[in-house]
Amino acid sequence: MMTKNTETAMQLIDHLSTAVLLFDRDLRLCSINSAGEHLLSVSQRRVSGQRPDEILPNSPFFAEAIKRSLESGSICIEHGIDLTLQNEQSITVDCMITPIIDGEKYTEVVVELVDSNSFIRVMREANLQAVHDAAKISVRGMAHEVRNPLGGIRGAAQLLERELNNSELTEYTKIIISEADRLRNFIDRMLTPNVHPDITRFNIHEILEYVVGVVVAESDTGLNLTRDYDPSIPDIHADREQIIQAVLNLLRNAVQAIDENGTICLKTRTQRKVTIQNKLHKLILRIEIIDNGPGIPPDIESGVFYPMVTGRSEGTGLGLTIAQSLIQSHGGLIEYERKQEKTCFRILLPLEAGNG
Repeated sequence: MMTKNTETAMQLIDHLSTAVLLFDRDLRLCSINSAGEHLLSVSQRRVSGQRPDEILPNSPFFAEAIKRSLESGSICIEHGIDLTLQNEQSITVDCMITPIIDGEKYTEVVVELVDSNSFIRVMREANLQAVHDAAKISVRGMAHEVRNPLGGIRGAAQLLERELNNSELTEYTKIIISEADRLRNFIDRMLTPNVHPDITRFNIHEILEYVVGVVVAESDTGLNLTRDYDPSIPDIHADREQIIQAVLNLLRNAVQAIDENGTICLKTRTQRKVTIQNKLHKLILRIEIIDNGPGIPPDIESGVFYPMVTGRSEGTGLGLTIAQSLIQSHGGLIEYERKQEKTCFRILLPLEAGNG
């Protein structure tokens, strides 16, 4: 039985992103918060009253550490513990076990679990944010340097056009002026993608299919592209054009990375209790673009979201920078991962109204 104070505390703890379990003096589970249910892939109703060795039968160290802490009345802290869940999946956690004293007896024990991989992801996110901030400064400086000569080039082309009598030659000046205008507009869009976002509600799979259609139309050869969609994902609130541009940049990268035998998979899922940009979200959308190409060259992997960083001789090195900027403006994040000979770019977007 939980004490009244403990019951109140557990109600508050349910809002934490750290997994918290409470066991009584007989080592039977009294309570587990939402983060604990998610981390251990269990439900409060199913495991309530169970002992640690029943909750995690394949992780005897977990039960032994809790029993030892309660009997000795000492706090136990362990790092990098491998736990095997009931569904046979494995996780690595940092663990703190704290016995609770009532009078002269230890009557309950609190177990806190932190997903070690989650901590690593948060640190990686902090690094990506630093990269993004540096990228914005770099792009602004680059744009300033490009704008001035562009204006000079355009002006010179206009003056030259007035002096030319040959209509065939003026076609070249018109091209120079047109391309200068196009490049200037591109820089303006790149620098100010979020000046007037047009937030609407739409289905993410409609966007993905539109982008697939664009990329297929651009491709000279057939693409081996598969979908693994979760049809239950709710509509998102975002700037439709900006999400299209971000996904398009990532999908184009995947197409350019594979050969004629390469494959690409578009995957969508939801994920609960995820921290992005120092904010905990109850539910997020996860979009993964997975290809079996060679991946980012190791020497530029750490700076993949920096502007002008590219592994292709014909690349600009701006696609990933722009995509990251667009997604971060929605409170989201893009992650890169190379695993099992496959490359994955993962978009994380909050599913709350307004998306951050």
